[in-house]
Amino acid sequence: MNKFGWTSIWSSDLNNLLPFYRDVVGLQVAMESEGFVVLGAANMEEPALGIGTHSEVHGRASDPYRHMIGLTTEDIQGECKRLKAAGVEFIEEPASDGDGMWMATFKDPEGNIVQISQGTP
Repeated sequence: MNKFGWTSIWSSDLNNLLPFYRDVVGLQVAMESEGFVVLGAANMEEPALGIGTHSEVHGRASDPYRHMIGLTTEDIQGECKRLKAAGVEFIEEPASDGDGMWMATFKDPEGNIVQISQGTP
């Protein structure tokens, strides 16, 4: 293995998550089929996020801290302000590690944890 390709979030209904990640977060739809969508780079040159409907997933995430989706931005303060205005629930405000890395944490509509960062560790 030499490269990370994607991660997926499964839901009992794709339409619980697709509008959030596409319209609120602002990720680009690269591929769409019935029950599954890939968000991010269409050429798979960069890591992508898959979201889809899965028959074995029911309701909100029972252990949302088991995995976290990580997104990057050039303007963490602006993104947090924009997401809050859209009603996104933050569980950690933007904070600096003191070495130039900023992180903030929020939940998606099913309780999955998403972190955004700015800078380098």
